[in-house]
Amino acid sequence: MKLSTPLLYSGNPREAADQVVGLEKAGLDTVWVAEAYGFDSPTLMGYLAAKTETIEIGAGILNVFSRTPSALLQTAAGLDNVSGGRAVIGLGASGPQVIEGFHGLPYDKPLGRTREVISIIRQGLRRERLEHDGKIFTLPLPADQGLGLGKPLKILTKVERNAVPIWVAALGDANVAMTAEVADGWLPFLFLPEKAGDVWGDALAKGTAKRSPDLAPLEISAGGMVAIGEGEDTKKLLDLMRPMYALYVGGMGARGKNFYNELACHYGYEKEAKEIQDLYLGGNKRDAEAVVPTEWLEAGNLVGPASYVKERIAAFREAGVTNLQISPVTEDPAATVAQIKEWVS
Repeated sequence: MKLSTPLLYSGNPREAADQVVGLEKAGLDTVWVAEAYGFDSPTLMGYLAAKTETIEIGAGILNVFSRTPSALLQTAAGLDNVSGGRAVIGLGASGPQVIEGFHGLPYDKPLGRTREVISIIRQGLRRERLEHDGKIFTLPLPADQGLGLGKPLKILTKVERNAVPIWVAALGDANVAMTAEVADGWLPFLFLPEKAGDVWGDALAKGTAKRSPDLAPLEISAGGMVAIGEGEDTKKLLDLMRPMYALYVGGMGARGKNFYNELACHYGYEKEAKEIQDLYLGGNKRDAEAVVPTEWLEAGNLVGPASYVKERIAAFREAGVTNLQISPVTEDPAATVAQIKEWVS
């Protein structure tokens, strides 16, 4: 089991990125760099590539709408070069509010778009001429469009690797099945190990049945906050996660179009999911946070005595997680990483 962390920052991501050097020395295998509608992740990933030596640098995630497939290919190839073969490209559909509100693009056919983007990136990394006739993308542009001068081109520069790992953030059944079929890795969110099989087992099996034998088994990265200690003071640290859970379940999307709210319902928290959303969208964020089920927080994170944290690690491993994501909330994050690394190795 590998060990990873999302790059957490507020205000200045450069300061957070500088801390990754110490985490790398402590044994961290992967760092995930989010984008959403803040700083772009490739810039920060390039900065990390220059500051580190061994750690994998993953986009977590780049959306498949705001860049063309060929631009994503260039990003994958460029990051893999400057990192010396340490790039991981996480892709996802994001959500309608970001794609239509921030980028001004229609949120249409996210699954088909993701599948075609993956195909084009892989084709390009093999330095083949880009020719693609799909439902979303056509390369080159047909002669009756534009100036009619497009021709098949291959990426100009020599690539570091002809296959960069491609991960997909997915929650819905169809998207998870597609991920299990064609991606190198899966990035679920708000993962609850004991209920993962019930929620996604059928979708994963459906996709795996169609998976090419040329692909290695699907990797999975999931986890949560980490704090190792005895007593109520340590357990109370779980409350730090309430705002994030409430944000996603209650406010990350419109009513009736919130993937995370649907996930909470699939986990069996239908009543709480509706209440959280009603409170959050009504402006009562603190009340929404209080409704987040404590048992979800306990099971989805690694907070408590060493024996309990080890139990959580075993639960994530049993659920198929191959890359455990952790967010230390301790005075010495590097020491926490070193301790968890010892336990997962």
